[in-house]
Order: sequence, then C-alpha cells, then structure tokens
Amino acid sequence: MTTRRPLLALAATLFAGASALSCFAMLDEKDKKPGFRDTPFLPGDKWRVHDADRPHPPVVTPGAKAGDAPSDAVVLFDGTDLSKWRGDHGDPAWDVVDGAIVVKGGSGSLTSREEFGDAQIHLEWAAPNPPSGADQGRGNSGILIFGRYEIQILDNFDNPTYADGHAGAVYGQHPPLVNAVRPPGEWQSYDILFTAPRFKDDGTVETPAYVTVLVNGVVVQNHAEIIGSVAWRDLARYQKHGPKGPILLQDHGNPVRFRNIWVRPIGQES
Repeated sequence: MTTRRPLLALAATLFAGASALSCFAMLDEKDKKPGFRDTPFLPGDKWRVHDADRPHPPVVTPGAKAGDAPSDAVVLFDGTDLSKWRGDHGDPAWDVVDGAIVVKGGSGSLTSREEFGDAQIHLEWAAPNPPSGADQGRGNSGILIFGRYEIQILDNFDNPTYADGHAGAVYGQHPPLVNAVRPPGEWQSYDILFTAPRFKDDGTVETPAYVTVLVNGVVVQNHAEIIGSVAWRDLARYQKHGPKGPILLQDHGNPVRFRNIWVRPIGQES
C-alpha cells in the first residue's frame, strides 16, 4: 500500500505537467499570427510574402449607400453650411439652398479651409436646368485639387466643346476617355483618386501628380499623368509647392450646384 502512494503522486504530477504543457500549446496556437516567417522577401521591401508580422489594415466603415462618406472621411459639405470653406475675399459668398451649395456668379471661388495630400475625393454636382449657353459657357465650373490641378465640370449633355475641356477632363491636358454626363438638372458624381506630385530640393519635379477619375461610376481618367498647374491656351507647368493643398470649387459665372463633398486622405502602404 505504501508503494502505491508515490506512484499515484508521480502520476498526478505528470498529469498536471502534461495538462500545463497542453494549455501552453493551446495558448501559443491561439496567439499565433496568421501568416508565415519563412517565405521570400518582397522585392525592395522589408516584408515577406504573406508576412505574419506585417501590420493589418485599419478598419473603415463604408457609407450606408454608394456615395456616402466612409467613417474616416473629412466631410467638407453635408448639406447644412459652409463652415469648412472660405471665399476669395473672406467668408464664402455662395448660397446654400435646399441642401446644396449654389455658385454665386462673380463672387469668386470657394476654397476648403483644410488641406490634403494624396486623397480620395467625392463630390456631386448639377448643371442648371433649363440649360443656358453653349460650349464652355454652359454649366461650367471645376474642382481644382491643391487649388491648381483642375478636373473640369461642364454640362456636356448634347453640348460639344474642345476635347480637353469636357466634363471629367484634366483641363487643357487629358480629355475624358468617354462622355458619361447625365442631362442638365440631374445630379452627377465625381470620384477622384489623386496622387500629389513630389519635388526635389531644387524645385524640379521628382514624380508628377497622377489622377484617376470616375464620372457617374464610369472611368474617364485612368492614372493620368498631370503635366502641371491648370492653364488656359497655354502649356501647363509645375511650380514647387508643399505636400498638401486645398480643394477649390471654381466660379465660372454659372449657377452650378454642389452637394455631398468629402475627402479621404490616402496613407502609404505599410
């Protein structure tokens, strides 16, 4: 009888130890990051293919429906006021009517108080109905990124103009791939992906700006290279500037309406 007690005690100790090891094994398995640490490194990168230690992307909640601002967007206009904007001469002179900004011809542009670098930009606009004027005189405005790189806004529904002045053009540089505008009076959507230019210390361009534009969900610019600041009847040129700039809505004399304007700064890949 006395010889069994040490055996029972040893068995109990071994069982407890096995249970502890099992628990640690389960804990390690539970805490293990998905991925690998023995795969090749990506070219010129510090991360491996399927790297277990590579940071996960942050979670962003999409808008409830297409065109709504996601959770990380900066909302520049939500249909209420112009507090996120300034005018050419101080306070904005444009009007807010029925949840939309209306261009007040001759009062100057509208410029965002906040500045952005690489960004995703969404806005919606509507040309006056019934239409008035022709060519560049009909429903004309523009969104100028950094206040200098213009994506044209124009009522081009049955209204021809020069190719690089169409709605969705990089004005004076790249015509849109297609004309995807709706009739005047209807709301049009622009979704813009903008990569800002980078400059060397001496002011020369290290990498130019690029832009992708969707008009009403249709791609009209596909990673188009911007050759410089907007120019009329002249060649665009770059002038060195900082890494961020404002969003500018142009006063071209036509009572174009705007709504649902938001911007998402685009970060760098980790």
